[in-house]
Amino acid sequence: MSERSASLDERLAHALAPILDRPAVTALLAVSGGPDSTALMHAAARSGRAGLRVATVDHALRPDSAEEAAEVGRLAARLGLPHATLTWDVPRRGSRIQAEARAARYQLLADHAARIGAGLVLTAHTLDDQAETVLMRLIAGSGPSGLAGMPVERPLAPGIRLVRPFLDLPKADLVAYCEAHRLPFLRDPSNADERFARSRLRRLLPLLAEEGLSAARLGRLAARTARDDAALTQRAAIVLSEISEPDGDRLRLDGRRLYREPEAIVLRVLGTALDRIVSGFAEPVPERLERLEALAFEALLPALAEGRALRRTLRGVLIETDVHGTIRLAAAPPRGAGGRRR
Repeated sequence: MSERSASLDERLAHALAPILDRPAVTALLAVSGGPDSTALMHAAARSGRAGLRVATVDHALRPDSAEEAAEVGRLAARLGLPHATLTWDVPRRGSRIQAEARAARYQLLADHAARIGAGLVLTAHTLDDQAETVLMRLIAGSGPSGLAGMPVERPLAPGIRLVRPFLDLPKADLVAYCEAHRLPFLRDPSNADERFARSRLRRLLPLLAEEGLSAARLGRLAARTARDDAALTQRAAIVLSEISEPDGDRLRLDGRRLYREPEAIVLRVLGTALDRIVSGFAEPVPERLERLEALAFEALLPALAEGRALRRTLRGVLIETDVHGTIRLAAAPPRGAGGRRR
């Protein structure tokens, strides 16, 4: 074994160790057959950890997808790992195909993990994936929560954690690992399909790196923003608990107390309060940061400063303030002929 391949082995083993060394629990490896997930499967199998299972999601978007999933199954069998193919067989819309496929993938993995009693689902997202995610969210105008990128670990479903052990490793390392171990892997043609925004950004990353905006620096930006975002979230939760009072399915806030907080905390408290109300909706309206900023900075804070009443609607939630500085949030009455909230 060359020094280079030994170093790669150590890096992958080191990245996996904190997860695979946890108390015995079944871990499901999400393996598409690409170099990243193939490296994940091989390195995890070499760890000797018991309770590893493999699943491949077949989105049925290409004629060869079923055979590709079967090939993953054959490699998993050679490594001594049980394998299952999870097929996405629901109608899909062309304009939203990647977003729908991503959501379906996580749902299928979560459902399968629950069936087999797996407490962990591991994916092989890399530093390159993180850089692309940060760029996409920067273009979309995201705030700290979005620019924090993908977390290393998050809840996927009750009792199941999604973990990304390779988020600090460049994709090139995982390709080199597969080549060093002579592992067959697939190259998804959709990764080069410039109809998709992520593919176009992937083409631009080398040009940005020449100017100093490398994947490593974007990864560090995500890590630093995640720290700041966690601090904002923690402080906002404390403030919300101090100034809020539930009123059935409504929420009442002390606006005068909120007004004394920094704007970043005001924004996070309002967003969290809105989340609580919309969580009870059949079809929750997602947050759009620019609309939340307009509500907070152009309407709510000026109203609180001037001691005047205000009435606004956002995400299907009615937000009202009175001259005493009390803020009330409740589901807005239906609007329009279709009876849908706006």
